[in-house]
Amino acid sequence: MGLLSSAFLGLFAILVAVLGPAVIHMIRICGPFQTPHPTVLGAGQGPIVIEDTVHCEDLHYHRPANLLFTACEDVKDIRFGWFPGLGHLDAKAVGQGSIHVVDPKTFKSTRLAFENFNGPFVTHGIDVIEDPQDSAAVYIFAINHLPNPEFTPDSPDISAARSQIELFHHILHSTTVEHVRSIQHPLIQTPNDIYAASPTSFYVTNDHFYRSGFLRLVEDIWPSAKWSDIVHVHLEQLHNVPSATASLTASIAHEGLWNNNGLGHARSDSEVVISSAVGGELYLATRENNNTLTVRDTIVFDTVTDNPSYYVDPYKSDLHDASGFVVAGISQSFYLPQTGRDPNALDPVQVWYAKEEKGGSGTRGKGNGWEKRLLFEDDGRRIRTASSAVLVPVDSAEGKEGMKKAWLFVTGFLSESMIAVLVEL
Repeated sequence: MGLLSSAFLGLFAILVAVLGPAVIHMIRICGPFQTPHPTVLGAGQGPIVIEDTVHCEDLHYHRPANLLFTACEDVKDIRFGWFPGLGHLDAKAVGQGSIHVVDPKTFKSTRLAFENFNGPFVTHGIDVIEDPQDSAAVYIFAINHLPNPEFTPDSPDISAARSQIELFHHILHSTTVEHVRSIQHPLIQTPNDIYAASPTSFYVTNDHFYRSGFLRLVEDIWPSAKWSDIVHVHLEQLHNVPSATASLTASIAHEGLWNNNGLGHARSDSEVVISSAVGGELYLATRENNNTLTVRDTIVFDTVTDNPSYYVDPYKSDLHDASGFVVAGISQSFYLPQTGRDPNALDPVQVWYAKEEKGGSGTRGKGNGWEKRLLFEDDGRRIRTASSAVLVPVDSAEGKEGMKKAWLFVTGFLSESMIAVLVEL
């Protein structure tokens, strides 16, 4: 064997050793060869279609009021042209989305009328927290992917999008939502989801470093491309601010995670759950006094993980506590670069449920000690691109052999309607 051939074989062996784990991971998480197995539902289990919930990417359950909150695009065709979360940057397609409240008892959606706000409003992640001065009201943080007015096709160094955060205030059970202020900062570049610690303090993920192009694709497929980060923002003033950039400070709260995406509240006020979308992992982190985040545990899944939520079992006992994390994702994200531009395509989904095993400490790392179960699956016909899912408990939930029931609400960034299905926990 010649020297050149030996060198080539050696290089090939090195590439296989280096690239092999990444390729195997991408095949497993992105599911190009996976066959969807839609969950069979019995009588009375649904699915119940929630009308007027077009392209609602994120979903939050406000337990004190027993209400669901979401932000929707409202018009089916717009997101296929303009949605920076997917790298769709045709500014001609920008529309006006809205905030909705869903009653989990009636399965009806109410579109809230804006006060002091007239858009554009391109929706993505949200968070909802109680007004500390009024328990009958909430603050709603919502990402808004605005086009950049300074961008032109001849200025490639200027981003096509100028995303920001909108802060709203809502009186529970009313039909309006009041705009408080807009929030814009150079550190907020590719915002995806929000964790609100208070009306003046929140975290936001930048899911990519690059908005478009080849390097964005590298971020999606290469596990070492840990270029995204999480930003903490402190608002010094809520009302009567002169601009979106005024009266605020921002800092990097965490970096070094691959494609950090969704954020959610977890088991305590200091715990934050972070998803790595293409990594298929949930990171359980602690909020520190300096507003940084420290990852303490990891839960590993076999599919893309999007916006996570935490279900608190109101009927828990020493024998059966059904509290756990819920996370939705696309089971064949390999095809999303093509299907994401097609209004008539199907994107199969999976919703996972993970609860801590008895006797666990919750700090074992890499998912040890977590009981994981596939809660719902679909081929994209009942729900497309599931990106968020929450559980709402059913009254008198103790069932056969101690099983508990809850309504699982699932929505997606390209789903024409949110759905609800009855599940056992």
